[in-house]
Amino acid sequence: MGGGSTTVFDAAPARARHASRGAPAAGSAPVRALQRQLVDLASQRYRSNGRFAYHFARGKLGGDPMFIELLRLGAFSGQRGVGTRFLDLGCGQAVFASWMVAARDLADEGRWPEGWPEPPRVATVRALELMPADVARGQAGFADEPRVQVEHADICQADFGLVDVVTILDVVHYIPPDAQDGVLQRIRTALAPGGVLVMRVGDASGGWPYRLSRWADQTITLGRGHGWARLHCRPVADWSAALHALGFQVHAVPTPGGLPFANVLLIAHVPHSPAEGAA
Repeated sequence: MGGGSTTVFDAAPARARHASRGAPAAGSAPVRALQRQLVDLASQRYRSNGRFAYHFARGKLGGDPMFIELLRLGAFSGQRGVGTRFLDLGCGQAVFASWMVAARDLADEGRWPEGWPEPPRVATVRALELMPADVARGQAGFADEPRVQVEHADICQADFGLVDVVTILDVVHYIPPDAQDGVLQRIRTALAPGGVLVMRVGDASGGWPYRLSRWADQTITLGRGHGWARLHCRPVADWSAALHALGFQVHAVPTPGGLPFANVLLIAHVPHSPAEGAA
């Protein structure tokens, strides 16, 4: 898809289309049961950190349909080999890292839904966060998990290294406009051939759902003691164009679960070769 267009998913990413027709559908009883198992497993590591860390993890992972949808869609299933190197930017207390570790653990135990793309083996997760309190909760939660490193860092300046997957979920709109494209460029440089970037962004062209999601983000940030945040959003077409300009193949996934927000997942792949990128 070298022409700069963006594919809008109605079912699954191209790399997850191998899933069988017998796979449990989103919202079905088996999927809800799987989600409960994952929430229990992923939040358990925060229990010793205090009530806030534990209940925040449960609420975020259980209440936001994005997490189970990323697994159902197989957003990371194109990654192969002995393990996938993740970089999670703006990680908070690193609940995404805990979710991916829990998913792989369930798959290794043979408790993964038949027909769903298998979650990748986690080699490492570097989880970068600016807020010291979140970093402290994340580091305490992963003290006994050598695959996950939670670091206090400014993603506008940190070294991203070389990785297979980058996630930046509900974060990029907090970055000043003049720094956003620089972060995207550094993400592209960090990704190996065949790598994938997953972003969730607010669609500034989304009308009242966008205004609602913007208000919710600012209210949550204020409630957590971070002040009234200035948000720097763009229309989803602008985000997609910026990623295309960096050589990504971009797919847009509407917000799952029927939530009244103008949030869009952008799943952007680095071609394995120049020929694939021009196809």
